[in-house]
Amino acid sequence: MFSAFVFVAAVWKLVQKVGALAFIPLGLIDNSVIPLPGSMDALTIVLAASRKELWWFYAIMATVGSLLGGYLTYHLARKGGKEALDKKLKPNKAKRVHEIFGRYGFWSVFAGAIAPPPVPIVPFLATAGAMEYSRHKFLIALGTGRLVRFSLVAWLASRYGKHIFSFFAKYYKPALWTLVALAVAGGIAALIYYRRSKKRAKSAKRVPEHKAA
Repeated sequence: MFSAFVFVAAVWKLVQKVGALAFIPLGLIDNSVIPLPGSMDALTIVLAASRKELWWFYAIMATVGSLLGGYLTYHLARKGGKEALDKKLKPNKAKRVHEIFGRYGFWSVFAGAIAPPPVPIVPFLATAGAMEYSRHKFLIALGTGRLVRFSLVAWLASRYGKHIFSFFAKYYKPALWTLVALAVAGGIAALIYYRRSKKRAKSAKRVPEHKAA
């Protein structure tokens, strides 16, 4: 959640210009392309705390942004179908997912929508699409869960926003540099892992060739 605050602060100038419309692109990104756990909550808190009388409006806009992004993921997963989902999961796990979602489809999506960070929403959305769950029920479950969650977040921010901002202002810079350092370290580690994996793959290909010879 704190990293999400840092992200929102980094694009604060843009947010000030577009206001609640920032929920639309952020919702598309967070729920489909590059998950940013807590980013929608952070933006809701910042906006609701800055304009307390509009907390309900920001809750609605956050829900709309999440619905657009969530439906995109659902639609893409629906195109892939159950086969694509089964390929990503082990047979026993895939069977379990089918059974659970077949019985508790609505509540699975609702639980994912209302769950706080760092619980990711994308797996719930993708599973609903892959299982070809009803679009109508999917949108109701996702919309209801998100509206409940963002309404609570926005209302709390409208009442306790000053305390949140004072805490954030105090630790913003140290957190930002820490996140930058972690991002760089993570990138280096990923690059090293990728190169090693590539070398192992090449070595594995050479072994059968020698045996055949």
